[in-house]
Amino acid sequence: MSGLDTALTPLRFLERSLEAHPEREAIIDGPRRFTYRQMADTVQRLSEGLKRRGLSDGDTVAVLAPNSAEALIAHYAVPLAGGVLVMLNTRLAPPEIDYILGHSQVKFLFGDAGLLQPVVDAGAASGVEAIVVHPDEDGSPGELNPTDGRVEAYADWTASAPENPRAWEVEDETATITVNYTSGTTGRPKGVMYTHRGAYLNSLGEVITQDFAPRTRYLWTLPMFHCNGWCTTWALTAVSGTHVCLRAVRGTEAWRLIDDENITRMAGAPVVLNTIAGAKEAHTMDGALSITTAGAPPSPTTIALLEELGIEVIHVYGLTESYGPYSVCEPQPEWIGLPVDECAALKSRQGIGMISADRMRVVEVRDDDVLTDVPADGATMGEIIMRGNNVMKGYLGAPEATAEAFRGGWFHTGDLAVMHPDGYVQILDRAKDIVISGGENISTIEVEQAIVAHESVAEAAVVGMPDDKWGQRPLAYVVLGPGAEVDEAGLIAFVKTRIASYKAPSAVEFVDALPTTSTGKIRKNALRERAQG
Repeated sequence: MSGLDTALTPLRFLERSLEAHPEREAIIDGPRRFTYRQMADTVQRLSEGLKRRGLSDGDTVAVLAPNSAEALIAHYAVPLAGGVLVMLNTRLAPPEIDYILGHSQVKFLFGDAGLLQPVVDAGAASGVEAIVVHPDEDGSPGELNPTDGRVEAYADWTASAPENPRAWEVEDETATITVNYTSGTTGRPKGVMYTHRGAYLNSLGEVITQDFAPRTRYLWTLPMFHCNGWCTTWALTAVSGTHVCLRAVRGTEAWRLIDDENITRMAGAPVVLNTIAGAKEAHTMDGALSITTAGAPPSPTTIALLEELGIEVIHVYGLTESYGPYSVCEPQPEWIGLPVDECAALKSRQGIGMISADRMRVVEVRDDDVLTDVPADGATMGEIIMRGNNVMKGYLGAPEATAEAFRGGWFHTGDLAVMHPDGYVQILDRAKDIVISGGENISTIEVEQAIVAHESVAEAAVVGMPDDKWGQRPLAYVVLGPGAEVDEAGLIAFVKTRIASYKAPSAVEFVDALPTTSTGKIRKNALRERAQG
């Protein structure tokens, strides 16, 4: 960069909102309301607390919390102090959280008491220096049964303001701002590194794609731990919008907030769309609300239901490795007037790269690094690849996995798709065996490992089966050992003691043998066909 350039960072977004709209509502979290002045002050105070406790540049700070003011504030306070934020999936089991804390070398762990307690009780988080408990939704101090002197109150970390507010800037825009963990085919989650530059640019892409504006009121139905809320934790702040926190997605409460807080935007996986459309409180919005969806292709039926309520559906596509959304199914003028079902089918495609992204390609799946685009015929299947500012810096501590993901100079998604004549991409299958359930990526290998840990199980294979609510759910095909006995309920209960409950199979089919190739590899394609019914 030249001497006149400044490093790109989403910290600038909060500084600008503080300058332009200091008294505008920034955060609504239950009965608590923060203006942008109050939000920025708390960010500065927490940043001061982190530095006083010894946070060095590049140190990691983890947060285990639902959508809340404290989770949002951490997205600014941690990088402002020079740290790297690790947002933890609130649905993980203590051993999974313990692995992530160790792998990313987390120094301080922040979170809600109800989520931290099982972690502490299980003896996880042994390597962190302090465990900091957030206030409850009403603002009262959160309580945690301490097992040692590491447990502290959030208020103690925000008590002191810095003598001089820290500048909302960084020296190196390629420095890591967050690490987000995603499940891979190995069963172990990988730490995806985001940069300040990538987060800044993807945020601007979200502003355009989701049509954020200064009067936008956004309901947080999307978890903030998902790719930092698809960068919306920063994007909405960029336009001085209002963050309305929803700690658990329930139709009744969502619609109450939509009506009481005049919500104009929200986002989530197709399961969120189903919850909104299916709630008894659902009513016509007459174009006042739009919902952005990703995580799995939304069904045309769901899109049609919402649009009949006057709710616009924006379909985006991406991965943890692409800062969340990378592409958008941008509606075309000629779609207007088409039958509802036909238009919804077009909108269920993955579309084209967002304005902040490079072109999305579909290429032949080959073993070498030659990347040849498939014909745009809507029939020839290939793998989606992407590159640019909206693709991760790499996997934390995994140079070989990073090199493999970027072979040929492009990031390989593992998603199989076709390219349509109009240039829009449509996913047809997964190259990896990931099950996408309610927007969560579930590694089938991880589930299989949990199943075969049962003493009665000899072999297991897990595939995705269709589910009206979640999109997909894991289905396990299990071979028992000679003379062994265990029923479906007992096996599922066992699995839930080893991994997060949402990853456990919804159904188990006991079989005499699993289909295999001549080399003994399980033929999951055959099992997937069987699971489709």
